[in-house]
Order: sequence, then structure tokens, then C-alpha cells
Amino acid sequence: MIIAQQKRKENIVEYLIYMWQVEDLIRACHLDMEEIESRVMPQYSQPEEVKREIRQWYRELIDMMRIEGVTEKGHIQLNRNIMAELAGLHPRLLKSPQETVYGSLYYKTLPAIVQLRSKSGGAEMNEIETCLTAIYGYMMLKMQQKEISAETMDGIRRISGLLAFLAARFHEEEMPGL
Repeated sequence: MIIAQQKRKENIVEYLIYMWQVEDLIRACHLDMEEIESRVMPQYSQPEEVKREIRQWYRELIDMMRIEGVTEKGHIQLNRNIMAELAGLHPRLLKSPQETVYGSLYYKTLPAIVQLRSKSGGAEMNEIETCLTAIYGYMMLKMQQKEISAETMDGIRRISGLLAFLAARFHEEEMPGL
């Protein structure tokens, strides 16, 4: 919760990736608060009041996942809404004559996006979700210490640049005047 709040304020893409990790962590704990209590909560060295808030946050996420039917895969509506906002910002930036940098980043990244979409087995994803999924997949491969090809690394670098720019523009729109 503490990390999520900070990431939400600073970088919306990092926030989404973090939240996807939390969803998977909850699934790994079988949506069982006792298991989260024994496996996850010891990692938090926080005052008891903060730990209570964190426990409540996990309980609420578990409830959302159950209610929304994403106990085995998928993302809670809260996260899907943010993805939709990013996906809506994407074409606006591409159409904006002032956003030549974003357009350039996008067209340099497009071959990687197309390749990833072709490998997704027909999964219905917009380009931004494809990019987020690629970054998440890359992180999972790194955690598993799997080998990552130079071609994949190049695509990930391009996608990361595009998403970083998109996140910055999202933040500027969300917090005008900062």
C-alpha cells in the first residue's frame, strides 16, 4: 500500500506494474489473508498502525478480485480503468502536432509492438496494454533468471522509453501546474 501510493503519485506505469505484481502475489497466497499475514506482512517494518492499514488494503484487494472474478487471471477494474486512461492518452499524443517526440518514440517502438501482438496468440489488447504486458513479462523472466535475447532487450528498451514518456504526460495532465 505504501509503495503503491508513492508509485501512483510519481509514475503511473510503475504503479500499474506494481499492482499487477500485487495481484499475482495475492493469487500466489491463494487469496488467503492468513497466508498473506504469514508470508507478506513480515516484510513490512512499519508501526502497527501502518500495518493495520496495509492489512486492510490487502483485504480490500482480495475482495475486489473475488467480486470482479479475477482470482486466477486478469486485473481488477481499478487497474483496467488506469490502463484505459493511458490507452486514451496514447492516440491524443500521436495526433498532437506538439508531441513530435512521442510520435517518434512510438514509430520506433511499433515493430516491437507488432511482433509482441503477433506472439500473443490473438489476445485482444490495445497497444499500451501490449507494452505493459511486455514489461511485466520481461520482469518475470529476469526474476526467473531466464536468458533474454538482444532483440528482446532492444524491444524492451524502446517500449520502456515510450511508456516513460506516456507516464510523464499522464502525470502532467493529472497534475497540471506542477
